[in-house]
Amino acid sequence: MKKYQFTIHGNKYDVTIVNVEDNVIELEVNGTNYEVEVDKSIQPVKTPKLVRPTAVPSTDTTPSSGTGTKTTGTGIGAVKAPLPGTVLKIHVKEGDTVKMGQTLITLEAMKMENSLDSDKDGKVVSIKVRPGQSVMEGDVLIEIGG
Repeated sequence: MKKYQFTIHGNKYDVTIVNVEDNVIELEVNGTNYEVEVDKSIQPVKTPKLVRPTAVPSTDTTPSSGTGTKTTGTGIGAVKAPLPGTVLKIHVKEGDTVKMGQTLITLEAMKMENSLDSDKDGKVVSIKVRPGQSVMEGDVLIEIGG
């Protein structure tokens, strides 16, 4: 219940809102109950909605051809950190051939170990991090060539 005091043309009114449902308000004015219908439906206060940024894919592929389309087995894929953390272990070396689904790096984030796997077949072109290094979301960890 909300209580208000109004002064209209010098007259004082104590108003208590008892109930609000759709466009009908039950209220008490100086001890007398009234039902008032308003022209417009009263909307309840909305709870703010959390909007999260788009997740960073673990592998971005840059095609070797100028067509702008992704082709399997070509281009360089960049394995990126999906969230901030610390590199615990690197399971591959530069020059290693990797298969899709093979674990490349173990990353500790939020007190949990996360295995980052290859999203494509290819060869490890370069490793951009070392064990113990802190990384931020979206940092490139390993590049895989076709």
